[in-house]
Amino acid sequence: MRIVVDLNRCQGYAQCVYLAHETFKLTGPEALTYEPNPDDARRLQVQRAAAACPVRAIMIDRLDDAERGAPS
Repeated sequence: MRIVVDLNRCQGYAQCVYLAHETFKLTGPEALTYEPNPDDARRLQVQRAAAACPVRAIMIDRLDDAERGAPS
């Protein structure tokens, strides 16, 4: 799974932090940091966090085996 956050769109509402605190963090009052490739075990949390974003700044993309580095 790959996450991309449009930091220009993000307004620091932090709904993602509440729902997926292992993936998203606020550093300072409105500076969001995040793990761009979280473990698939966190998929549901990340999907809920993306859905809760009021400005739809979080995009999720599933990596296929080739992108993960798995042998063919």
